[in-house]
Amino acid sequence: MAVYVLDNYYLAITLLITVGYQLFFFAIAFSLKFDKLTDFAGGTNFVVLAIITLAFSGHHNARQIVASLFIMVWGLRLSGFLLFRILKTGKDDRFDDKRDKFFPFLGFWVFQMIWVWTVSLPVTVLNSPNVTQYLQPAFGTGRDIGGVVLYAIGLIMESVSDIQRYRFKSKQSDKSAICDKGFFNWTRHPNYFGEIIIQFGIYMICVSPAANGYVQGQAYKALYATILGPFFLTTLLLFVSGLTLQERPGAKKRFEKNNHWEEYSRYLNRTSILIPFPPQIYERMPTILKRTIFLEFPIYVFDPSKHSDGGKGQRGEEEGHSSRNPSHDNRQSGDRLV
Repeated sequence: MAVYVLDNYYLAITLLITVGYQLFFFAIAFSLKFDKLTDFAGGTNFVVLAIITLAFSGHHNARQIVASLFIMVWGLRLSGFLLFRILKTGKDDRFDDKRDKFFPFLGFWVFQMIWVWTVSLPVTVLNSPNVTQYLQPAFGTGRDIGGVVLYAIGLIMESVSDIQRYRFKSKQSDKSAICDKGFFNWTRHPNYFGEIIIQFGIYMICVSPAANGYVQGQAYKALYATILGPFFLTTLLLFVSGLTLQERPGAKKRFEKNNHWEEYSRYLNRTSILIPFPPQIYERMPTILKRTIFLEFPIYVFDPSKHSDGGKGQRGEEEGHSSRNPSHDNRQSGDRLV
């Protein structure tokens, strides 16, 4: 029997749990100036919400179990990898200007609350009483299969690319070396592409009861409305905390510090920004297709004559400085999602 808590879609209870969970870890992080639990708190929050809503639903059909397990596996893998990485690096430089400031630091955690709650919406609503009160189609519809395929591809891409980049950086004495191996030979951000299709895959599974005509009324609309989750994640990665903070700023830093700029410029030209594509074809592709179909929008593109602080003159000065000072900071920009 389903448990009814605050509302019939579990929206309020999942929001309250998320706020409480994140504030608990925020209190630890701010009080102890401890960065190591930040991403762990985000990933594991997905697991907590999936377990609670599945337990409350009182109905455990195959689709609910699969969708809940999928988001739990993704959340555990993501939080586990990020915890492992931060334990190796020691601190998270995203918070260097926020760690001692209560409200700016809290702002990050509030944004993480919104991220977790919104991206969890498909599974939350699928497990809710307003949906489970209807007869459910047997698991294995076309959308179910499509969702499983998307999820599998996405999880492989995200997991393998994280490992590939970590191993590449670990083996390089030059920390500004360009990782163009494995999936990074086909896309500059395979982990982002994988994460996006993971969430659309989960959504496809969750929306099946409505798409196949079993769920009606407001529950029908609610299931379709949960596409907000994957769209929010995609918007976040494309325009807020992903590509916009990595592409142009990263290229600008390389140009001005001469961190393998010529090599990196060739890498940008031949490698798709997000959607995996053969580099031999992408390199010869018309710019208009790169800027539209392949999502390499002008906001990501670095033009040295327009975006460099000192133009080519400063680059020349940096080249001379770099050759005289081997200890010059050559860290690659944008190694992690903010």
